[in-house]
Amino acid sequence: MTTRLVYSDFTDSMLAPPLGVPIEVMPGIVWIRLALPFALNHVNIYLIDDGEGWAVLDTGLGDQETQDVWKTLLADHIDRPLTRLIVTHFHPDHIGMAGWLAAQFDLPVHMSETEYLLSRNIHLDPGALDAEHYRRFYLRHGLDAETTQRVVTQGHAYLRFVTGLPPTFERLVDGDRLTLGGRDFQVITGGGHSPEQVVLYCAAERIFFSADQVLSKISPNVSVTATIPNGNPLNDYLRSLAALGEIIPADALVLPGHGLPFHNAPSRIKELTAHHQARCDQILAACVTEPRSVAELVPLLFHRPLDPQQTSFAFSEILAHVNLMLRKGQIETADTAPGLVRYVPRAVPENRV
Repeated sequence: MTTRLVYSDFTDSMLAPPLGVPIEVMPGIVWIRLALPFALNHVNIYLIDDGEGWAVLDTGLGDQETQDVWKTLLADHIDRPLTRLIVTHFHPDHIGMAGWLAAQFDLPVHMSETEYLLSRNIHLDPGALDAEHYRRFYLRHGLDAETTQRVVTQGHAYLRFVTGLPPTFERLVDGDRLTLGGRDFQVITGGGHSPEQVVLYCAAERIFFSADQVLSKISPNVSVTATIPNGNPLNDYLRSLAALGEIIPADALVLPGHGLPFHNAPSRIKELTAHHQARCDQILAACVTEPRSVAELVPLLFHRPLDPQQTSFAFSEILAHVNLMLRKGQIETADTAPGLVRYVPRAVPENRV
């Protein structure tokens, strides 16, 4: 491997290493940043010492550029065979190359059941992303027909950047112990960003592979999907954060799915929780002045131009906050235009004598 960093090297001011360059962050753990063709322009993957070879944690996007980087890594940098793949969740930047790597090297794939089945479903039926229930989902919450067309035809295209999965997998369940080389990792699963995302924690060495559940500078997207339009993923996410805050100590080295490694997960978890509370406060304040649809809330909370993919993310994330607020009794639906849902603060009944 190449450059060696040590535990104390990770500070908020450190610079990101070049894309595609392996960095040994501590003995037996290698960090590699792979390029993404999105606004979030990279994903972190990791090689973890697994005795006779390297276990791979996440794989990068399933496109030709990423495959070429993998070929270079395998030819010039990876000095031992690959032993297995561990995939944290079904999003293509994390699972995209899993099918190719598994087929090339006959590797078992370890992941949670929900994430495996979601990825298989999308790969086997990509046309479903342009189905009528997706259009109704966006139109009902205020997107105009032209924007809806762009979102369902372009905004979901990234989900197709996968090389498939093998027909069998090794299931990871919350509470499992996963032994890699000489290290024991606790398997922890959490919802919100995806339904059953896997994160790994080694208590003996204070190492936390946080995937996208806890990131250093940004909040992961937490979205309602058209298949579960009344779902409450933000509640799942906040519940997961609270649980992680009780498990991960401040001195643990956090190795995330995007961004730089960092310390003090409990503090970052508090910041993420506060961020989502602030979003709910913004939505409530906007609905006080007049009834608002989800689409009408998007430009009030996201002040930059959005491409179709970002529009899909922003729309679905606002709906996640709205659904949580509905359940908490903070807002309710308003009686406005037929077929269009808008929200207002929930009326408080007057006290009766």
